[in-house]
Amino acid sequence: MEKHEELFTSLRKVIRAIDLHSKHLSKTVGLTGPQLVIMQQIGRQKGILARQVAQNVNLSPATVTSILDRLEARDLVHRIRSSEDKRRVGLFLTEAGENLLIKAPQPLQDHFIEKFSALAEWEQSQLLSSIQRLASMMDAQDLDAAPILEVGTLQPTAAQ
Repeated sequence: MEKHEELFTSLRKVIRAIDLHSKHLSKTVGLTGPQLVIMQQIGRQKGILARQVAQNVNLSPATVTSILDRLEARDLVHRIRSSEDKRRVGLFLTEAGENLLIKAPQPLQDHFIEKFSALAEWEQSQLLSSIQRLASMMDAQDLDAAPILEVGTLQPTAAQ
């Protein structure tokens, strides 16, 4: 097998691993990766604002709002307007949201981060450089992407 074929095979394996984890997450708790990450942010910092969540997870505020709407419709999250400043709306997990979060599997990126962090500094830099070069070679360097491992549409509000 030629090197470019081996590279594409490895890329397909990465995409497949992300897809399988995403399906497992959806099947076990009915959440997408971004939904889980947003719920984790809310669980860590009760009363966090949507714009803070967006900054923390590197998603657009519009995408986070759309995801929050879905989570709220499922009674997993609720928004509470501040009594001191009516412009501030804090986010909180409902009891159902807290229970779901307890049962949720570890996000794929958390597992990846554990293994990546165990690498030597030079290996981390080499991997980063190689993947950045690969993105550039695929004319993907300017695509908007969040550091959430999930397969799906590139439209920010469609599958999240």
